[in-house]
Amino acid sequence: MADDSKASNVGGRYAQALFDLATEQKQVAAVEADLKSLKKGLADSHDLRVLVGSPAFSAEDKGKGLAAIAAKAKFNATTKKFLGLLAANGRVSTLASVITGFEALSAKARGAVSAQVTTAVPLSAAQSKGVAAALRQALGKDPEIETRVDPAILGGIKVQVGSRLFDASLKSKLDSLKFALKRA
Repeated sequence: MADDSKASNVGGRYAQALFDLATEQKQVAAVEADLKSLKKGLADSHDLRVLVGSPAFSAEDKGKGLAAIAAKAKFNATTKKFLGLLAANGRVSTLASVITGFEALSAKARGAVSAQVTTAVPLSAAQSKGVAAALRQALGKDPEIETRVDPAILGGIKVQVGSRLFDASLKSKLDSLKFALKRA
């Protein structure tokens, strides 16, 4: 667990460095779009997750793989250089935390509020609008909502905004009921 916090700390430092560079070059939106694309690739591609996370690949191989992806996706020059630096420094395994950190810094700079919504099944368009309206009312700002589907929560919804978590999932309700029955 200590390794995870150390890795995310490293990822946060790299995210800050990339954000500062992108801000200086007025490329924040372009870099953020590239990173969102890369984040989607990490979520969708098992091969990319293996390349990024496996110690079996050398830093050079990881760099070549990321360079090929960046070239194919026509990433911004700043993003390409950053991915090369990440690989050269042997820090490709922190890529997910770098992306998360960059998104948070970018949202904060825009004055936006980021919310992660987790449900057991995909939300319909009407449900998504309802969640967005409820968050807008509660936060006083338009939220940038990232949705995830996690069947393990069984039902209901979990919403995380910063360090605050609203958990109305069926799993947490069942867990608290089980805990209460054990105590009785």
